[in-house]
Order: sequence, then structure tokens, then C-alpha cells
Amino acid sequence: MSAPVPRVGCGAAIVRDGRLLLVKRLRPPEAGSWSLPGGKVEFGERLADAVAREIREEIGVDIAPERLLVVVETPNVDGQHWIAPVYLARLIAGEPHNCEPKKHADISWFPLGPRGARRRLTRAGRKCLPPFLLSRGKTCAARRRSR
Repeated sequence: MSAPVPRVGCGAAIVRDGRLLLVKRLRPPEAGSWSLPGGKVEFGERLADAVAREIREEIGVDIAPERLLVVVETPNVDGQHWIAPVYLARLIAGEPHNCEPKKHADISWFPLGPRGARRRLTRAGRKCLPPFLLSRGKTCAARRRSR
């Protein structure tokens, strides 16, 4: 039997009108917690393509991955080890809905900031969003446009 190895996932931080889109997990790791939507990277798949595909499969929308926010590593969470690049993504078509009810109990938009999305996120989710995104609800691009 071979030793367990880390798995590669991907996620998207989708922000609209100062709110972050989250899915409520039904499966480990961190079942029962809210998480960024995303999933597994398939062999030979480019990361940006994987995150766009996973978002389409999970919540039925098309996104444009704009930039890599961070790579999150979550070793030994519920007996699993994941490495996941997370993209800031823009919603380009569709309205989010739960396409995978066996994986997610719900999807919802949460306000950014300490009393909103951050306290509801999985440990991996809290690690992946830079402080400016959670505290101000703006991306770097939005801050540049407002200057």
C-alpha cells in the first residue's frame, strides 16, 4: 500500500456588490462549514481552466479567473492534505445555484469583513483571502479604479 499524498484542488473568490459567494460543505474536509466554491484539478488541466470548470459544475455560472490570490496548503484536516490555488474571479454569466446538492447544503452571498464571510469560512478559506479583501471588500483593481 502506498503512502498518502497531497491532493491538488482549486477555488474561486467571487465577489459581487461587496459580498463573497460561499458554499456550505456536506463532505469532509470541514463538513458543515462554509467554503469558497471549487474542487479538484484533473490531470493535465491548467489551473485557471480547472477553477472555471469546477465553478460551472458546482454553482452553474461562468467566471473569469482574474488573478491568483494565494496557494493554500491544508495538511491533515480531517485526515486529508490539500494544496489549492485560489483565484479572484469575476462572475460573467449566470446566477449561482446549487448544482451539486449531494456536496453542498446551500450557497449564499456573505458580506465581507470580520462579521461577515470570514467567521463562517473553513480554515482553508480563512487562510486564502488576503486581509484587504475581507476587511474592505475591494479588490486591488477596484481600489485602483477608485483613486
